Amino acid sequence: MGLGFATLKPTHGTAAITTADRDGIEIAGLLIDAGAVESPVLVEVGPSGSKGRHITNPICLHDVFFRVGGAAVGRTKVNLLVNSADTIIDHTWIWRADHGSGVGWNLNTSANGIVVNGNRVTTYGLFVEHHQQYQVLWNGDAGRTYFYQSEIPYDPPDQASYSSGLDAKGQRINGWASYKVADQVVSHEAWGLGVYSVFRHPDVVLTRAIEVPTTPDVRFHHMTTIALDNLGEISHVIDDAGGAATPQPRVIQKLAEFP
Repeated sequence: MGLGFATLKPTHGTAAITTADRDGIEIAGLLIDAGAVESPVLVEVGPSGSKGRHITNPICLHDVFFRVGGAAVGRTKVNLLVNSADTIIDHTWIWRADHGSGVGWNLNTSANGIVVNGNRVTTYGLFVEHHQQYQVLWNGDAGRTYFYQSEIPYDPPDQASYSSGLDAKGQRINGWASYKVADQVVSHEAWGLGVYSVFRHPDVVLTRAIEVPTTPDVRFHHMTTIALDNLGEISHVIDDAGGAATPQPRVIQKLAEFP
């Protein structure tokens, strides 16, 4: 620690790091750089189906950062996959490059920044940007996020390339919510979330910045959206609440509480 960030880069489509589902694992001070051969995941915390409880001696990730493209072509499906319960993530920037070398919609491909399957996972200072589907997909219960910053991808070439399907009413959902809490989740809470758009191609919009199930114990506090540059919009802050963040005229949306 203190000598700069060691960089781990898989070259054969594997993960850079996988862990067991054990107490007290700590990973800190690393940059994970996606390789040119697509990795299903770059860092996997606990194997699929992990059932251990680690409340008294949690798994911790401190200052672990991810890069997909920017230095060279990089490809992955999921950057950080958290299967273990009671994991604490303290400051991470999970970045699909929007500039630099090896950058393009079909070059530096990355579906999700972070996918959380474990219960009681907590994040502090979560920065996730420019991935091509959900930036954050939270499947586990009792998750907590304290401060979230996200720019959605700059480069969807058209709306057909950037659509997550149909809602319960059969209407098309434009884009992929930046922060998605899965429909089966019954408890989740987050504070201080900002989601921004910088669309580079015309006629591309995002229906909602945050998408959550309607249940009393899924609660969000202090959210904001803004459409930067001069194209597109974010139509709602969370689900169907909050107005449209538009670039012309510049309208910034803020929502204090949901529900």
